Amino acid sequence: MNFISMISFKALNVKHTGPKKLDEYFMGAANILYTFGGHGFTVEIMHAMWKPKKYKLVYVYAVLYIFSLTIPSASSMYWAFGDGLLNNFNAFSFLPKTKFRSAAAVAMLMHEFIQFSFCSLPIHLVWEKLLGLHHSRHFYIRAIARIPIVLFLWLISLMFPFFGTINSVVGSLLVSAAVYIIPCLAHMTYYWSFMTRENAIEQPILCRGSWRAMFLVDAFVVLWVTILGVGLGGWASMKNLIQQAHKFGLFSTCFNCPKKP
Repeated sequence: MNFISMISFKALNVKHTGPKKLDEYFMGAANILYTFGGHGFTVEIMHAMWKPKKYKLVYVYAVLYIFSLTIPSASSMYWAFGDGLLNNFNAFSFLPKTKFRSAAAVAMLMHEFIQFSFCSLPIHLVWEKLLGLHHSRHFYIRAIARIPIVLFLWLISLMFPFFGTINSVVGSLLVSAAVYIIPCLAHMTYYWSFMTRENAIEQPILCRGSWRAMFLVDAFVVLWVTILGVGLGGWASMKNLIQQAHKFGLFSTCFNCPKKP
């Protein structure tokens, strides 16, 4: 469907010049890191699996999901509407008012409800521990205790309805650390000693002597993501967030909606 729309539909006078400023380029890089890290759910998958030894296969499926759904959708929108998406993060405002757009909006809302559930779970767990309810077997008590957190996050989302910009900030500052930096650092730290490497359940694919190559790859990922994602990507995302707040103000009634003539 996305491939067909990429070929058959294209708005008039569309230009595809790409980012024109450094902050737009680095924010795009942060979004790419978020796409592969956030949709891969690296930490969440490992934590929830009953058989972690199958993690690598599950992660391959997660990456296939990105290539089959996320990237084709983004590519088709950019092909159809071009540089207009650089200054307008509400892609639905470009689509014609049809039943298909309404169905897509409903599907996006369902996606956001699910994403909110797992993204806010760590906050809920910390909040329950502060209240001393983390050992309670009655879920309804913990559910009631979570209401203030939900209301607070709801207020923040109404105050800053900048979905694309928020994704960039989360991807650069949080997802980059949780998905790329921390796992690589943990891998290097745990397997740094000779005895741990010798007793490892899974050895490097090539040979036992390739641990050094794996450490070099880990170090490269940590440095690259720290500089590109957290550093430059975080700077560009925060700059864009401040600009969006100044441009649209807080509690915008309709963010990036087309102006009426």
